Amino acid sequence: MQYNTIEKAGIKVSNLSFGCMSLTDSSTGNDALIGKAIDAGITLFDTADLYEKGENEKLLGKAIKGRRKDVAISTKAGNRWRSDGSGWDWCPEKKYILKAADESLKRLQTDYIDIYLLHGGTVDDPSDDVIEAFERLKEQGKIRSYGISSIRPNVIRKYVSEYDIAAVMTQYSLLDRRPEEETLPLLQENNIAVLARGTVAGGLLAGKPAADYLDTDAKEISAIINKINTMLPNRDFTEKAYRYVMDSPAITTAVAGIRTAAHLQQALMAADATILAVQERQMLRDIWEGNKYVQQR
Repeated sequence: MQYNTIEKAGIKVSNLSFGCMSLTDSSTGNDALIGKAIDAGITLFDTADLYEKGENEKLLGKAIKGRRKDVAISTKAGNRWRSDGSGWDWCPEKKYILKAADESLKRLQTDYIDIYLLHGGTVDDPSDDVIEAFERLKEQGKIRSYGISSIRPNVIRKYVSEYDIAAVMTQYSLLDRRPEEETLPLLQENNIAVLARGTVAGGLLAGKPAADYLDTDAKEISAIINKINTMLPNRDFTEKAYRYVMDSPAITTAVAGIRTAAHLQQALMAADATILAVQERQMLRDIWEGNKYVQQR
């Protein structure tokens, strides 16, 4: 396992992180699975108050009890469940974020959150209020650092230019190379950590049958997958997908959605594989021209 540092927070994290979203409270073996990940060297576990109406945070808190000093936690706020449970509404309000943080701390059974992220956002949000809430939480010792979870370049640019955020979570993979156009260079230039989600593109880069993905139809996805499969035959198919993300100089950690022991093992094998050589990475880049942002530029 390799490790990187979230420079603006002084937090050391593994280049592979555990995305807890796929775990459910009814799943068996969550504690053992998370424990195995910690034993293997994974240090960052990602969740959100939105997932299963907070139950995801609860199961993570339960699983890491007694091992809190060994891990870092990232969680998110900004989406408020309706009282009738019919869905959620976007609520980037200072008062709500302060309340949401306290509730997350209780569910996680911890005194502090390592990385607290705004779970989405638009350029029209009251961003000053959001940052005021984050700063207050930081002053109170309830969070160690903060940032945003977004795929929107215009939102990311706004927060980078106007605030001292420590991290951005964004979607990035061999099938979603949009961040390469402007987001990743911007974040690297400003020394902001990047937590990359969607590394295996919803399973398409981990063995699932080809299907439409973003603005690319299933036929083209199939052709891209076949090329990835035949390229660099000395490397496992999914290993190539993970390493392409992990070995980007802008990426701090790849957040893998893990639900089973097999998912964990597959991700760990990729994390322990040798770094892609410059030529190998370029060969994977050359498979297709990549996609670009159409909206929220």
